[in-house]
Amino acid sequence: MLAYRHAFHAGNHADVLKHLVLTQVLRYMAEKDKPYTLVDTHAGAGGYSIEGQYAQKKGEYVHGVSRLWDAKDLPEPLQQYLEPVRAFNSDGQLRQYPGSPAIANLLMRADDRLRVHELHPTDYRILDTYLSTRPNTQVSDKDGFSALRAELPPPSRRGVVLMDPSYELKTDYGKVVAAVREGLERFADGVFLIWYPQLQLLESAQLAQRLKAAADAGAKKGWLHVRLTVAQQENARGLGMLGSGMFVINPPFTLHDQLQECLPYLVEKLGQYDGANFLLEQRSN
Repeated sequence: MLAYRHAFHAGNHADVLKHLVLTQVLRYMAEKDKPYTLVDTHAGAGGYSIEGQYAQKKGEYVHGVSRLWDAKDLPEPLQQYLEPVRAFNSDGQLRQYPGSPAIANLLMRADDRLRVHELHPTDYRILDTYLSTRPNTQVSDKDGFSALRAELPPPSRRGVVLMDPSYELKTDYGKVVAAVREGLERFADGVFLIWYPQLQLLESAQLAQRLKAAADAGAKKGWLHVRLTVAQQENARGLGMLGSGMFVINPPFTLHDQLQECLPYLVEKLGQYDGANFLLEQRSN
């Protein structure tokens, strides 16, 4: 949705979970010499100012990355997640937060292919400028769902797809499921990362089950589902994001244990009420 700007939410609890998973997946992909492709269907601007008016308006980073920034007892996977965030802040102060394309730019090798898509015209221009000097990179202002068809399978047959639309339109939920199904038909052993908000909406509640069915039907290596719940329902109408989840199709075999190590810590650090909790489940095909 063209009205959506991720700058309002940069560095919040959902970004922590999403980018923790993304970091571990990209690190795993880099363990083999053969290059891989990352396709980011809803890339955003690439980076965001924590000190800017958008991030300051809601201050969501205060309950997210800020709570980890100076922590001394971080589990190793969370330390690894923070490495590109720290690299994005060379003076040692948390002033900027890297979006998924920036994290990818910091972790991917020169011969790895990066394909990013962003519809918002302002964010697209910022992203295009930021990635202009990176080799093997294409920045597109086309719809990421539609563009995915031409990206799969990647030339090296090694690839990751990240989908994290705004979900401001309920139709995004159906588009995600359809894109996953079609993507698996084209690239059954690709790694698909799907982020979703935990909301008091039927579409949100049903998404993981729909993705499980798609993965069970088309994926070669099963799936992993992680959800971090940090907040309570804000009012009687059920508005507000309670947490978020990541659904990973064909996950690295290392990912479950890495998340298991981090999730209790994240509940303690990011939880905003006594009932904060996590869910971690996995199925291998």
